[in-house]
Amino acid sequence: MKVFAFIADGSEEVECLAVVDLLRRAKFDVTLISINKENRVHTSHDIDIITDTTIDRVNVDDADIMFLPGGGSGTENFKASKALGEMLLKHAEKNKPIAAICAAPSVIGLLGILKGRNATCYPGFEDQLMDANCVHDGVVTDGNITTARGLGYALDLGLRLIELYKSPEESKKIKGAIQYDQV
Repeated sequence: MKVFAFIADGSEEVECLAVVDLLRRAKFDVTLISINKENRVHTSHDIDIITDTTIDRVNVDDADIMFLPGGGSGTENFKASKALGEMLLKHAEKNKPIAAICAAPSVIGLLGILKGRNATCYPGFEDQLMDANCVHDGVVTDGNITTARGLGYALDLGLRLIELYKSPEESKKIKGAIQYDQV
């Protein structure tokens, strides 16, 4: 499975890297992509991350799964990216998997991707999920869309994606390997 994990200035770095870490442990082919013109991203807690590439160098058709971490200003930067919006819509039209955590479900919500679906997000962003059925669960999967409420659910999100797109056994194996006995 080829995963495009997007990150922007102001993104919540732990939400992003926890999910990326778990997916790589499960042998997903994960590409960390900056939506900036350069591959250096300055995250929400003043940590600079060097990504694998930039958004202008990837083709959405190459992605099986698209993933967006949260973070207030990172989410605003995602919303402002025309290229990312177009990629998300094209991906959704093909009914391919999209995952978003914390404030980032608002990005796909405002694009209309969550219409009629169950979804969760960080409290206060529900009005931007646009016709979704907002639930308070930590991680919610509805069809090809998986959303998570916030940083505290980043490991759960990564494990859910492994369960869905690799196998429940692989998810359980990795959960044991990282000594995670929640959920």
